[in-house]
Amino acid sequence: MAAFARRKAQRLARADASRKGALDERVAPVVQLLNGRARFCTTSSCSGRLVLAQGSPASTNGWEIQKKNCSWLMVTHETCVKDAVMTALEKATGDVVLKFEPFVLHVLCQELQDAQLLHSVAVDSGFRNSGITVGRGGKIMMAVRSTHCLEVPLSQNGKMMVSEGYIDFLIHVANQKMEENARRIDRFHKRLELALNAGTNSPCPEEQGRRQAVYVRRRKRKTIPEQDVHTSPEDPSGEMEPEDDVESNLDIFAEIMI
Repeated sequence: MAAFARRKAQRLARADASRKGALDERVAPVVQLLNGRARFCTTSSCSGRLVLAQGSPASTNGWEIQKKNCSWLMVTHETCVKDAVMTALEKATGDVVLKFEPFVLHVLCQELQDAQLLHSVAVDSGFRNSGITVGRGGKIMMAVRSTHCLEVPLSQNGKMMVSEGYIDFLIHVANQKMEENARRIDRFHKRLELALNAGTNSPCPEEQGRRQAVYVRRRKRKTIPEQDVHTSPEDPSGEMEPEDDVESNLDIFAEIMI
């Protein structure tokens, strides 16, 4: 579609608005793979990061740190060592939280079937919090997300609230999550490449069969109770009329989001 091609060109021509100002090295192959296809356009991404985020003193909102009032004492897209964390904590004057944020990727898709393909690959690769949204103007966005996050408060008003031994433990846990995050990205990249190189934007036959089976089961659940009711004389066969295409599409879409 010409409209999608124009939108993609405009999007990719924009300057990188992230703090880093460039793609994370680990996620670059995935972004380049998708943007090399006419039907996809990446809009934002992060390969995953460990952050020491400092916000204003805790308020009635508890430990929630508002992004606009947040500063980073430390950020890394790789595993970290205890010395780096302790050095960063020495600068703390407010409320500090240690956060691990996993890989996230947002992709604009030309058609719903393109988003379905990405969703299937993402979920199979371990990113089970992924989903599809459709805007009012028909804009189809696919978000690749995971659930293995970490967020732990460490200090209040610059005063440490946990022991050094506990910080050591948190770093170990966060590094494990970062390593698992890297494995999932690699898995996603390999499976996405295979799916795209298959020469189709449709799900693989096994996945297509599974979705069709789910659709048939949903149809049966809807039609069986109605078939038990008296059939009209004009329809002695008792067969139900096919549902309209819009309702059928919604059934399939709902299954994809589960």
